[in-house]
Amino acid sequence: MESAFSDLIDRVRAAAAQATPLQIHGGRSKGHLASPASPGEPLDTRGWAGVTSYEPSELVVTARAGTPLAELEAALAEQNQCLPFEPPHFGPGATVGGMVAAGLSGPARASVGAVRDYMLGVSIINGRGEPLTFGGQVMKNVAGYDVSRLMAGSWGTLGVITDVSLKVLPLAPAETTLVFEGSQAEALDRLNAWGGQPLPLNASCWVEDEGSGRLYVRLRGAVAAIEAACRSMGGERKTHAEVAGDWQACREQHLPWFAQRVPQQGLWRLSVPSTTGAIILRGEQLIEWGGAQRWLKVDADSAMAHNIRRTAASVGGHATLFRGGDKHLGVFQPLAPAVARIHQRLKAAFDPSHIFNQGRMY
Repeated sequence: MESAFSDLIDRVRAAAAQATPLQIHGGRSKGHLASPASPGEPLDTRGWAGVTSYEPSELVVTARAGTPLAELEAALAEQNQCLPFEPPHFGPGATVGGMVAAGLSGPARASVGAVRDYMLGVSIINGRGEPLTFGGQVMKNVAGYDVSRLMAGSWGTLGVITDVSLKVLPLAPAETTLVFEGSQAEALDRLNAWGGQPLPLNASCWVEDEGSGRLYVRLRGAVAAIEAACRSMGGERKTHAEVAGDWQACREQHLPWFAQRVPQQGLWRLSVPSTTGAIILRGEQLIEWGGAQRWLKVDADSAMAHNIRRTAASVGGHATLFRGGDKHLGVFQPLAPAVARIHQRLKAAFDPSHIFNQGRMY
């Protein structure tokens, strides 16, 4: 196994010396989500795998980047624990390193936080082929820049992630889902009202099915808290057994709403303040995260793409072309000049030869 680590270092050093681009990847389950990478030699992290440290009583786990995400989740489940941010797999090959590099979270993100919020430490190989470690295995370990969180959502553009330390949490003792009929505006009004109350809200999903809008709200927590919330909120109650598969399908984008997207349609992800009202755009919408995440299916030319991004920016958010569509329209929202300069300086510091995942972000 140590030879796999040495091989990664040797490959990076050779690429830096020859200015040869590298395409870092694990199981390639999320490779289609960002901008297409420029041609380069593949650098596979799956040879560097395994859960190296797990202390259930301390709620901390450390795993190598090539570890299958399913393997890590199974180890946690044996101890009645989990990754509370519910990272999507998007395929059987999902790895721990890919989970961090993509920075994606599932339905519970609005209530429990994102991938980066559970990052305690990270080890990487920078663009000079130097192994570096940041953070550790406790929450209060950051002095200066929080590089561990910086790696979340970097799409492999700053370094080869080799090891990750994560905070984990116990599984909730109880869970149920409430279902409400209503329009998008009515659903958002409900979610905003509930957001200001002490309720065990964990996830939400509003979707229009055959012309009828339905809001699904998942509650997690103590039995007494859930029973009290059900009495005050109303709605049609569903047990965990009845809807667990649906929430997993929502996480993995296997719901019929996602599956019914025709090839020419792009799937756009709008990240906006949760208090934003109904957004009027051409196309069909699905809403998660208490209103903070809006999915949009639409045929998008350059004018439509500009309109989507302008609309998201007007309410303080941004839009990403998540799947399909014309990637030449740009996957990520263009950065403000000051933010772009920060990105450029970070790239120069971590990857001075610009060999890692060229073109994956900007």
